[in-house]
Amino acid sequence: MMAAARIYTPAEAAAVSGVAVKAVHNAIDKKIVETRSERRPHGAARRALTYEGLLRLKLWHGVGSALSADRREKLFAAITEMPKAKTVRADDLLIVDVGAARRQLDARIRALDEAEAAIHRDKAILGGEPVFKGTRVPARAIAAMLAQGARKEEILEGYPALTPRMLELAAIWVTAHPARGRPKTLDEQGLRPKSTQRLTLKGDPRSRPSA
Repeated sequence: MMAAARIYTPAEAAAVSGVAVKAVHNAIDKKIVETRSERRPHGAARRALTYEGLLRLKLWHGVGSALSADRREKLFAAITEMPKAKTVRADDLLIVDVGAARRQLDARIRALDEAEAAIHRDKAILGGEPVFKGTRVPARAIAAMLAQGARKEEILEGYPALTPRMLELAAIWVTAHPARGRPKTLDEQGLRPKSTQRLTLKGDPRSRPSA
């Protein structure tokens, strides 16, 4: 299990739990998970989750959302009473594999730590756009390609400096660090298209033959 003292922003919680960040905020607002106030050096305090908060979040998303508030609280109370138990009986009808949830969380936390070590910002490289260390490949551009359905083989062919693991790290890093403001264009990220092609969209009146 990871260090209990570590805390996670809602975006980091989304990255390691597999829950959408909007659902994370929803769980916080509904008091389903507890938060701590994290003071930033130059800004207002923001709410953050502990490891146990992550576990509750993951279980709530997996099984707790289908439970009544009373049964959900009994499940969480049972986990608190038996923090090392691999399975927890919430009531006569529900047994939860808490050990599996912890293992999944731990694996994603290690992946996020690996991503933090592999991706950095350098003002001398692409104006400070996050890139993989030792390259000029923007992590956000790679994550966007994956989100849009690009095949990993295609990306690796276009960016031979990357590995399959680096593609996975790009996705989890971008989830934990959502971009703020207007998305940068390819030119602003220092990228250039390899080829261009003009296509006519289906239904475009210009594609119809003249009378």
